[in-house]
Amino acid sequence: MAAIRSKNTKPEIYFRKLLFAQGYRYNLNSKTVPRHPDIYLRKYNTAIFIHGCFWHRHSNCKYAYIPKSRVEFWQNKFETNTKRDYVVRMKLQDRGIKCLIVWECTIKQMIKNYENRELYLETVEIFLKTKDSFLEL
Repeated sequence: MAAIRSKNTKPEIYFRKLLFAQGYRYNLNSKTVPRHPDIYLRKYNTAIFIHGCFWHRHSNCKYAYIPKSRVEFWQNKFETNTKRDYVVRMKLQDRGIKCLIVWECTIKQMIKNYENRELYLETVEIFLKTKDSFLEL
């Protein structure tokens, strides 16, 4: 557990580099936004969270398994994580901040396949220019 980081994870760094290469400028772990999102695009008023599928319970994902030992502990932990994620999303929505969640498995697909990467980046670009308040990739 000590090796698990909350900031500057490999998927987060990869996605940040893609955004920077596309010309987007951002703040990291902004203290002015609830829950300090991984990436905050001030120009687009958008908070971006890079969620690990295991910790944040990505539905229908092979990485979101439940450990076989201490099942009750893990179920409680995952339940509080998902509740907290929902509360944070509602706080952002109340403040008029758009929210983009990028899942770990999506980033793995982006790394493996160039076409997927381009498709997801186009989706992000469209989301930033629309008035939609929430998107999950």
